[in-house]
Amino acid sequence: MKALVLAPFTPEALARLKAMLPVTYESWTDTRRLMDPDELARRIQAEGYSIVVVEADFLPAEVFQSAVGGALRLVGVCRSRLDHVDVEAATRHGVAVVNTPGRNAQAVAELTIGLMLALARRLCTLDAYVKEGRWQNPVEPYLHMGGSELAGKTLGILGLGRVGRRVARLAQAFDMRVLAYDPPLASMLSPAAQGSGYRLQATDYSPKPEAWSLGRSGSVSSLPGGQVDGLEDVRFMANLPELVSQCDYLSIHVPDIQQTEGLLGRDVLALAKPGCRLINTGSYRAVEEAVLVEALQQKRLAGAAFDVFETHPIMPDSPLLRLDNVVLTPHVGGATLETVARHSHMMVEDIGRFLQGLRPRHLVNPGSWGSGG
Repeated sequence: MKALVLAPFTPEALARLKAMLPVTYESWTDTRRLMDPDELARRIQAEGYSIVVVEADFLPAEVFQSAVGGALRLVGVCRSRLDHVDVEAATRHGVAVVNTPGRNAQAVAELTIGLMLALARRLCTLDAYVKEGRWQNPVEPYLHMGGSELAGKTLGILGLGRVGRRVARLAQAFDMRVLAYDPPLASMLSPAAQGSGYRLQATDYSPKPEAWSLGRSGSVSSLPGGQVDGLEDVRFMANLPELVSQCDYLSIHVPDIQQTEGLLGRDVLALAKPGCRLINTGSYRAVEEAVLVEALQQKRLAGAAFDVFETHPIMPDSPLLRLDNVVLTPHVGGATLETVARHSHMMVEDIGRFLQGLRPRHLVNPGSWGSGG
């Protein structure tokens, strides 16, 4: 067996993998491009790769179809989401698929808190003020550029997946009051927990697999044994309007899928407190852009920060670019050295198990695994 690795790996992880089998390493961070699916299919066939590891490269059904009768047995995806990989096609052709759930959760959570601080303390405005030479009077910044503290403010979290849970814990370290709403979790709680502002307890969970129609990796559905995962001090809201109406900050952490589209529409955003700030490092489609822009222009929302957009990069005519109360970052929530180290380690561990004939820990298509696995 041999492997083709197109995802970035740490030198340590790459050395461990090379000790297991021959490896061709062509990370997209080195080549500065994603491999065309047709090219990838040809190389898998021509060079006889049994294992292919990607991060953002697309693997449509044609890649797996072309591998029929070939060596391909395992695809590793260094992400949580799998919307760029045709998992059903992989399963049909007996190719196991593993991913790296939670690999960037800490990074995205920390960026979320950073964006909250940027809005609260007007960091981007202050940075430009100094660098552009406008700081001529030592008193003026105190008169016109003061900010606010996070302590004592109420944070509303929409979505309690891996990122949302980490954001909750970090916000509590800033002495924020944390409220949360998660659609699948709402249907999973016991009847006693359905009331407004309920404090989550481990005994509230009654897992219902059918409730997870959002189908995301890393949601509360993954909590083992109904554990609350350190969220005992988070107040769970009965519905989304109730959450929005109480927030000083609203942070979005639902997955970017069809079921979350338009969750924050005009009627819901109209309930936001004056001065509320919105942070979105989760799902662009959860917010109706026209409604959001209108609320920001009219200052009904004090500000917003985005790391996710309809297109990457953002369209040059996006109205968000013209708003002075908006902070934008170029979809870098998971772009940390630690994220790469984490997914490298997880992937090497699962490849090692696969080579030993053991079922990978993060196998996403059990139907591909033989009865002897």
